[in-house]
Amino acid sequence: MVRNTRDVLDESTQRTTGKNAQISNIEAAKAVAEIVRTTLGPMGMDKMLVDSLGDVVITNDGVKILKEMEIEHPGAKIIVEVAKTQEAEVGDGTTSAVILSGELLSNAQDLIDKKIHPTNIVRAYKKASKKALEILEKNSKKVNISDKKILKEICETAMIGKVAEYSRNELSEIIFEAVNLVKEETGIPKNRIKITKAVGGNIEDSFIVKGVVLDKELANPNMPSKIKNPKILLIDFPLEVREIEADAKININSLDEYEAFVKSEEEYLRSLVTRIKELKADVVICQKGIDDGVAYYLAKEGIIGIRRNRRSDMEKLSFALGCPIVSSINDLEIENLGKCNGVERREILNENYIFIEGCSNPKAISLFLKASTQHVLDEIERAVEDSLGDLNSILKSKKIVAGGGAIELEIYSNLIEFSKEFSGKEELVIKAFANSFLAIPRILCENSGFEEIEVMSKLIANHNKGLSNCGINGFEGIVTDTIKCGILEPINVKSQAIKSATESSSMILRIDDIIAAKKLSKDSLNSKNDEF
Repeated sequence: MVRNTRDVLDESTQRTTGKNAQISNIEAAKAVAEIVRTTLGPMGMDKMLVDSLGDVVITNDGVKILKEMEIEHPGAKIIVEVAKTQEAEVGDGTTSAVILSGELLSNAQDLIDKKIHPTNIVRAYKKASKKALEILEKNSKKVNISDKKILKEICETAMIGKVAEYSRNELSEIIFEAVNLVKEETGIPKNRIKITKAVGGNIEDSFIVKGVVLDKELANPNMPSKIKNPKILLIDFPLEVREIEADAKININSLDEYEAFVKSEEEYLRSLVTRIKELKADVVICQKGIDDGVAYYLAKEGIIGIRRNRRSDMEKLSFALGCPIVSSINDLEIENLGKCNGVERREILNENYIFIEGCSNPKAISLFLKASTQHVLDEIERAVEDSLGDLNSILKSKKIVAGGGAIELEIYSNLIEFSKEFSGKEELVIKAFANSFLAIPRILCENSGFEEIEVMSKLIANHNKGLSNCGINGFEGIVTDTIKCGILEPINVKSQAIKSATESSSMILRIDDIIAAKKLSKDSLNSKNDEF
């Protein structure tokens, strides 16, 4: 007769139930939030991450920090997923989302200690979250997506707190130009902006290429290194000897037959070059291989060949040049050729790059980033990606909110008023939800070295007076209208953070049982695989 779960579970299985399970998950989530809190804001600190091989990453990007860390606790992994979702959906705001998740759970822990059931907390959190999104929408401002000043300020806000902030004017200029070239009504299509990096020079030396930069070498060293106004052919089939089927057999009974076979292969390769020459193509960019013999013949004809390119690069080239990727030799037609101002092989700090540039109406472009060291370069790339994510959010929503903790203070103030519509435990929970938003401006104060009590008191007083855009200018150390200061954030970044934080904290609060099964031994795994 089975008396309890111990009679069912293996002896080595670990189980944590009830309040202990909830507290375990909450503490793990709070620990994750604690790790990234010092990176928030314009004066946020960096983290140095060192892996087992000694490779170093220096960053204050929340999602990068959490991805690089080896987090084992299942509750903490849920918070890491919040950061990944935030990054995937809107491209920025990962640190804020994680901090808000940690605060919601920390405040929920106090409520659990007061004997409020987790189900009641989750129910009230959902009501408060819905109201918070309404407040966010009410306090947003529509923007003209063609307004260069606004879009540059969005870029610069995303770079603040990173190495890129010292060159944010120059970087925001080229990012704005890049986005203007490829944007559509629905935002920035994925895979239209390629980021290429090279160590050497300064951040200000970064530039935009109206085309695509390939980190490739010419298929043959005798090919021309530069061609002006070329006709370009994009193909995704190999310029190599045709493969023989796996089960096919070739019977060669004499030397003459072997020589004839080799000659036929050579003639086939020559026919590929002849067909390309007939098209008057100057450059052939192939996704697959180019036989050395074909590369030799192409070089003799003065044609550039570039082989084994990534599919993503081929797609960008297609958008940049305005021509299709040809999939068969039978489809080689003049109308399938693309054009640009030039193709050139360049050596930059001992690395070879091929620039396909000067496209007349490119729908895909490249950003060539430069910096003094690889660590700085990687951090610049993350800052640029955050800026692009924010701009994409703006192009989709066409709305912004005040940054510098202003919108969080406004949500807090309005939620406190909203909580008065309820009574008892529900009022307490909604107030706890509201208090969670104070974490963002409070941590901004802390990281910027300001007097927290003084600044927070002033902020709350100003918002109670109706000054909804009042936030923290981290550079000047003042409480001011952050919209006028150009400290702006896309509404999507904030709304996604609220949704993700509420959903993840609700999920964690509903867990009352953690069952850790023993790991299967290698022998048992092999025996199970044998059964299949």
